[in-house]
Amino acid sequence: MRVLPKLKGGILRVWVSLFCLFILFLSSTCDKVPYTGRNRLTLVNETTLVDMASKEYKTMLSQSKVVRGTSDARRVEEIGKKLASVVNRMQRHHRTSGSIPFVWEFALVNDTQVNAWCMPGGKVCFYTGIMPYCQTDDALATVMGHEIAHALARHGNERLSQSLLAQAGGIITSLILDLETVEHRELFGQAFGLVVNVGALLPFSRSHESEADRLGQIIMAAGGYDPAKSHLLWEEMNRGSKGANIPVMLSSHPSYNQRIEDLISHAPIARRLALQYQSTP
Repeated sequence: MRVLPKLKGGILRVWVSLFCLFILFLSSTCDKVPYTGRNRLTLVNETTLVDMASKEYKTMLSQSKVVRGTSDARRVEEIGKKLASVVNRMQRHHRTSGSIPFVWEFALVNDTQVNAWCMPGGKVCFYTGIMPYCQTDDALATVMGHEIAHALARHGNERLSQSLLAQAGGIITSLILDLETVEHRELFGQAFGLVVNVGALLPFSRSHESEADRLGQIIMAAGGYDPAKSHLLWEEMNRGSKGANIPVMLSSHPSYNQRIEDLISHAPIARRLALQYQSTP
């Protein structure tokens, strides 16, 4: 006698969750990355995401030791601005200037992390820890082009959207299974999260990294740098890591060897595609 009310309540919760997910899809944008042709799904309003990134960037800079006036700081800004102008030309060429415009900022932060990133909207940060790998302008342009490519392809929005979908899928599945105890729900959450992470989110992340590598090569080539030298950066990174690669299926990035092979093979293509984005005298 108690099963029927419980079943009705469970069905109601499932339908409410599905309705919310449907509304989320209606407000989303499904289109192609205009520079590579890959389909993408963006559920988050880009204006909101750019505003959040801008505030986070300001907070980060206020809490960090920003390096100014050094040769490395000047190189980061000069190469960054040159590649930013390429991005602006790419947007005009593909008529994507109606999207949220980039407001570029470049910073070098005193930090030992071997890392660099670009937030949605064009907020770029390099850490001093990566500069030993960026001794040449081609190497720095490789890193800069890669990070800018993430923002240009709206990977941040896409990854956040994938996380939202994964969370919604977990909630709906747990409702369908009608798990009663806290222990069962926690075990299910851990198992579901592992499956989604290894089976969906990490492969998506690796595809984003590969796309950013290829798109970054096009950007650096259009800015006057040599995409045929981009693989040299990753060879240096590989030597610096001392072979400390984790299994590819558990990694958010492709293996060093895979990246090097892809960059070498894609360099001639990048040089050819870059011709349409080069500035005219």
